[in-house]
Amino acid sequence: MADLTNPNSSSQTPSSAENNSPTSPQPPTVLRCVTGSLMAGGFAAALYALTLSIAQTFANKPIHSDNVTVINIGAAVRTLVMGIVALGGGVFAFAAVGLMLLALQLLIQGFVKKPTV
Repeated sequence: MADLTNPNSSSQTPSSAENNSPTSPQPPTVLRCVTGSLMAGGFAAALYALTLSIAQTFANKPIHSDNVTVINIGAAVRTLVMGIVALGGGVFAFAAVGLMLLALQLLIQGFVKKPTV
């Protein structure tokens, strides 16, 4: 059991180890935000193109069946596939816009910040 009154107890970690750990988050920079935004925008554009391709494929290949259950399940699966791909594209597009706005905010803060002497 660790002694809570002893400052040299093994249960306490030194504060310098917490600050220099490789897993500590680094502050965002304009370059990191812009590159992240470009990557997320690329993924969003790719998923948008995939969404259009899937929609075109589904439109060109309708479900041929006399069974109502087959038609309902087929429509549900097609809707699910389209929804997942469109949702992924929307999430990446939203992240790209947010990262670009963060880069703009950091850039403005860098110009407005007064130099400390």
